[in-house]
Amino acid sequence: MFDLIVDNARLYPMAGAASRAAARSFAVLDGRIATVGATGPARARLDAEDRVVLPGFIDCHTHALYVGDRLHEREQRRAGASYAEIARAGGGILSTVRGVRAASVEQLCAATKPRLLALAREGVTTVEVKSGYGLDLTSEIRMLEAIDQLRRELPIDLSATCLAAHAVPPEMSRASYVDFVIEELLPAVHARGLARRIDIYIEHLAFDLADAERIFLAARTLGLGIHAHCEQLSLMHASELAARHGARAVSHLEYLDGRGIEALARNGTVAVLLPGAFYCLNETRLPPIAGLRAARVPMAVATDLNPGTSPVASLLTCLHMAATLFGLSAEEALLGVTDHAAHALGLEDRGRLTVGRRADFSLWDLPEPAMLTYQLGGLAPSAVYVEGKPL
Repeated sequence: MFDLIVDNARLYPMAGAASRAAARSFAVLDGRIATVGATGPARARLDAEDRVVLPGFIDCHTHALYVGDRLHEREQRRAGASYAEIARAGGGILSTVRGVRAASVEQLCAATKPRLLALAREGVTTVEVKSGYGLDLTSEIRMLEAIDQLRRELPIDLSATCLAAHAVPPEMSRASYVDFVIEELLPAVHARGLARRIDIYIEHLAFDLADAERIFLAARTLGLGIHAHCEQLSLMHASELAARHGARAVSHLEYLDGRGIEALARNGTVAVLLPGAFYCLNETRLPPIAGLRAARVPMAVATDLNPGTSPVASLLTCLHMAATLFGLSAEEALLGVTDHAAHALGLEDRGRLTVGRRADFSLWDLPEPAMLTYQLGGLAPSAVYVEGKPL
């Protein structure tokens, strides 16, 4: 006896390609896909009415947990100020740090929940959420506890990342802060089981390669996965270092070069593309899509949802941008928010509509999934299911 059978569907499993399956049905048992091409008894049946059925989307890179906004920085950029100039003047990440340090778990959750629900309405069923706006032990732990509380309150799944190495707090030197992250913060996060992985912002205005290597080694000792912000504003060869340490994913990559591409390919590291930040920062240097494609580096697409450089609470918008601005094919963009996004997070139990995977899926009144890269705005799933249950 299955819990649910979905039939009369146009299934697009996203199992390494964006082609349509021959099967028209699948069964769900205990929150997983039990069989494809299902027949037999079930406690419930869903007639998909010939709609497109896709895996639940995965937003694999966000900074969605924050309070306040940085609207004034948009005006500064329009007046000609660069990202680095705004940061050096005390704005940027540190501006949000001040607000987050003063906020309670309840305030963080209340501010963040509408953004996550906006993603859910677009068919997003898993969201990665980073810390990194606390930059001290109490505030970073508070952020991760807020993510855990939201995960328990919301019908979608949240996956936490510790981004303590996001910026250097004003009260410490970079060297002393790196020591603190390695010796105190990461062990405390690990002991509480509050994050699956760490991330680090490697850039001339944040942390350098030596800092990153020390933090990567500490994370590996603790059994935490590795992600990194790489080559966004300059070429630092950070992607090579991250790949050498077994990084699951690296993000941004506008300045990635051939050596970096080769390193990602060797390690199987996912290249996470963030077109929202590219758009909001008025960038002109594109990630090397052709090189990544030629090397068969898996490419994921995410919102980078944050208050300063990508206030974009719409994965559909970023999927469309990835095709329009970066030149991804419809198949590449769709795999980028399903199968490849799942791999970026090490969540191999989702991202595809295949046997054994989580029954996270959405139904769409579309002629084909490629419409999501064609029409910008006005699209939403007619239903979203998480572990076989409707939102």
